[in-house]
Amino acid sequence: MSYPPPSGQDPYAAQPDPYAPPPAANPYAQPPAYGSPVVPGSPVAPPGSPVAPPTPPYGEAYKSATPPAGQQPYAQPYAQQPYYPAARPQNSMALVALILSLVGLLTWITAPIGAILGHSAMKQIRQSGEDGEGLAKAAIIVGWIITGLGVVGCLCAFVLPMLGILGAVGSSGSY
Repeated sequence: MSYPPPSGQDPYAAQPDPYAPPPAANPYAQPPAYGSPVVPGSPVAPPGSPVAPPTPPYGEAYKSATPPAGQQPYAQPYAQQPYYPAARPQNSMALVALILSLVGLLTWITAPIGAILGHSAMKQIRQSGEDGEGLAKAAIIVGWIITGLGVVGCLCAFVLPMLGILGAVGSSGSY
């Protein structure tokens, strides 16, 4: 669907080329003076240009308590940030105790050491107020559980076969 052309215009008339260079300026016109821009209110300004108020000498605008006309007042300083207390130091013995308790999964012997260090760390934490109570509790729990599982495993591996051997020897001699 096509729209009818506006009234009074020939739709087939030549249109200006949008890619054509702009028309050349008058080569005989007076060029603007370099280094001296036209300032409104100056004697060189053409008549009818807006006139700016005279600017005060350098530094005079900063001496008054109120800002010059048309300017915003200076920003107020930022409000003081709320105080957050410093973080308490971490008890390093609690961390070592947890590491030794977890290494006890691979080497059974470090689990009871980690549990005992966890108890010592809890005592230090109560006395000094350091952080790390959760690490120490985890070291105690994990250390004693792995120690208990290790003891049960040793009983199953060594004591039960010995009872079986002793039971077999004792029962075979009475026939």
